[in-house]
Amino acid sequence: MFIALLALSASAQKTTPAKGATPQPVPGPVSGEEIKWVSVNDLPTLQAKQPRKFFIDVYTSWCGPCKMMMNNTFKDANVIKYVNENYYAVKFNAEGNDVIKFKGYEFTNPGYDPARASSRNSTHDFTMAIAPVQTRIAYPTLVYFDETSTILAPIQGYFQPQQLLPVLTYFKENKHKENIDLNTYINEHLPKQ
Repeated sequence: MFIALLALSASAQKTTPAKGATPQPVPGPVSGEEIKWVSVNDLPTLQAKQPRKFFIDVYTSWCGPCKMMMNNTFKDANVIKYVNENYYAVKFNAEGNDVIKFKGYEFTNPGYDPARASSRNSTHDFTMAIAPVQTRIAYPTLVYFDETSTILAPIQGYFQPQQLLPVLTYFKENKHKENIDLNTYINEHLPKQ
């Protein structure tokens, strides 16, 4: 079953990671630069040319924290630079009507109602396949994948730039393979006040 193919591969144990350099955010966007968003359906072509980790920003049109992530976190100069250099970034409307082809499966939103396109709608099957945390869907959810399109972790909630950068670094540097606890890693790599 597809869900089994996407099982989380990272197991977390509490350990103390070595201190490392994590990019620190600079307020505001880099002039003229933005994250290079791609579609889910473009990933196979991109991965064939240059394999890299990717994340999917699972959002909805009505979600306030999703809009804050887009307008604040994803506009931060260091986030833009780090994402563009190290990841493929995908935006996916969790309640949209796109047909998604992923790992040999096709996902749709059979309950989609065009009359409700700008408000709450039915949840897309792809959302249900990749974004639940303990069977619960929340927005925004950033789902991190490795270079083989295997889920590393879905992480729910709003992240400020200084909170997101350690998460991006954690997966990029394969800290999940070292059994380093994500929350510990984030806390140890937040900017010092």
